[in-house]
Amino acid sequence: MLAARSLGAKGGHIIRRHMIPNCISVIIISTALQIPSAIFTESFLSFLGLGVSKPMPSLGSLCAEARGIIFTEPMRLVVPALAICLIVLSLNLLGDGLRDAFDPKLKK
Repeated sequence: MLAARSLGAKGGHIIRRHMIPNCISVIIISTALQIPSAIFTESFLSFLGLGVSKPMPSLGSLCAEARGIIFTEPMRLVVPALAICLIVLSLNLLGDGLRDAFDPKLKK
């Protein structure tokens, strides 16, 4: 940026040509790694009864409903819990893959 400024580039040009291309990968990776956390938080709050309202389906509310009948129908708890695990795991792996793909140190 200092070289661009010394060559006479204006602020808008420096932002468009130098700052945004270097920041976009960080923003994408940060977003991809925060999505699983948001999904898990929403499921946990719905499990506690603090999440979405009753007519809206949520994996956490499905787990909360099945908690009372876990001994008679265990699959009603296992399926939503397994879905939460798979969604969070797959999105974490996607975020890690994006981080590796955008890492300039790994490029040869």
